[in-house]
Amino acid sequence: MKLQRKKGTIWMLAILLFCSAAFFGFTRDERNFEISKNLNIYYTLFRELNLFYVDEIDPGDLIKKSMDAMLSSLDPYTTYISEAEIEDFKLMTTGEYAGIGSLISKHGDHVIIAEPYKGFPADKAGLKAGDIMVEINGTSVKGKNTEDVSSLLKGQANAPLTIKVKRPGTKKTLEKKLVRENIQLKSVPYYGMVTDSIGYIHLNQFTNKSAGEVKNALSELKKQNAKSIVLDLRGNPGGLLDQAIEITNLFVEKGSEIVSTKGKVSKWDKSYKAMRNPVDAEIPIAVLVNRGSASASEIVSGALQDLDRGVVLGKRTFGKGLVQTTRNLTYNAKLKVTTAKYYIPSGRCIQALDYSNRNKDGSVGKIADSLLTEYQTKNGRTVYDGGGILPDITMDNELYSSLTVNLIRSFMIFDFATLYANSHENIASSKEFKLTDQDFEEFTKYIKDKDFKYKSESTEILDALKKSAKEEKYFEISTDEFNALAAKLQPNLDRDLKRFKDEISNLIAHEIVKRFHYQKGGIEFTLRDDKTLKRAIEVLENPNEYAGILDGSIGLHAINKK
Repeated sequence: MKLQRKKGTIWMLAILLFCSAAFFGFTRDERNFEISKNLNIYYTLFRELNLFYVDEIDPGDLIKKSMDAMLSSLDPYTTYISEAEIEDFKLMTTGEYAGIGSLISKHGDHVIIAEPYKGFPADKAGLKAGDIMVEINGTSVKGKNTEDVSSLLKGQANAPLTIKVKRPGTKKTLEKKLVRENIQLKSVPYYGMVTDSIGYIHLNQFTNKSAGEVKNALSELKKQNAKSIVLDLRGNPGGLLDQAIEITNLFVEKGSEIVSTKGKVSKWDKSYKAMRNPVDAEIPIAVLVNRGSASASEIVSGALQDLDRGVVLGKRTFGKGLVQTTRNLTYNAKLKVTTAKYYIPSGRCIQALDYSNRNKDGSVGKIADSLLTEYQTKNGRTVYDGGGILPDITMDNELYSSLTVNLIRSFMIFDFATLYANSHENIASSKEFKLTDQDFEEFTKYIKDKDFKYKSESTEILDALKKSAKEEKYFEISTDEFNALAAKLQPNLDRDLKRFKDEISNLIAHEIVKRFHYQKGGIEFTLRDDKTLKRAIEVLENPNEYAGILDGSIGLHAINKK
């Protein structure tokens, strides 16, 4: 009986295994059939479209748009990179390209030099911010967009270029001859001492040389007697995962887990640990973040927070917890595809948007507060997943007035700085320069001469409210109140220039400083009145507060899910 039961059990298991294999095989065959069927439909659709559509179509452009639309239904980071876009992809990952070394921007109908980098071909040839581009190697750039102009400026290193520009304030067209160079953009455009004992490192991207630059900056600051460090990741959109790991490794003990990745292909799942001895595992650290800090920035700030290795200050970060892998395609194209989510040491994933569950209209919502999970740092402090990195010390938003925003958008501040720079040979250092009252009066006259007009968001909202009130027949009983509020909210240039003089003057001065002292000077200038940096200095200069935040005895971390 036992033998028969055993044989029966074996047969039953065999039948179950056979059925399972048949089921999964059928499912796999069904999936393959669906793929094949839909690819065939797509091919025949495109063939018929190409043959019979009333106008001529560009096959490459149409296919590119269809691929982009398909990938956009997944997430913003899964993208197709054509052969023509490889140079831009290389720039994002290496910080290197062959060109003139300058930012360019669309300004009205023109493309202008926005910011030449010090010591590169554009700067050496004497091109200045505000110069309007007219011709590049004999090709007119009138009406072209920034992508078109960028492709003309980039190319083979050591190739000559002749660029014609018009400079505001001068009538003659200027001709500049230069030679393209291999441009290596720095990941650390600035580092220095902000007090006698506190060093500051500004990291603006994660390319293949970022860790080396941060390590060099850290070593140099320690030589200058830095006893603590501010690492500024504000506005840093991220980049290479390995660089985030190496930078974190500069501050944490060998063997510490920094980040792990988990995805659909389980054999690709991996835990990344500190592989080297740190430069300094004890030096106090303050990490500055904001809404523009994403991806690799969140790995560094999140790992240092989870390991209780540093205090994080600023605003909640972006919330990108997705990992991309680049796959090679035919004809030198590439697919950058999201393959995993990353998890920082506490076990949390900080991805804020749920792309797998879209709303009916196709939009993507934030992960619901009710679905957020509590995690613990190394010292037992409570942190949450699903919403970026919430700083240990949250700073208030500093918002600009509607007048200031409109002055920036209309290039009024930029253009005034251009005229100022073109009429001055030099200015004071970036740590000392100030806009005088006379300079501000000249700016006021300048924008009035340009007949500058602006609207406030408040008046636009009020107009919408008035429209709704009229439609609902409430306006007649509240006309006086509407008129009184409209009078108070109505933009008044003279009044608002006086009211917001300080913030406008500061932005003008910053733009002028960049013209004379380049990117490094611009950063130095902004640090002069940086409230988040000042708060970080306070924490680093108070050992008891710093230690209390990290051990949880000072409850500065907001214990909420908002």
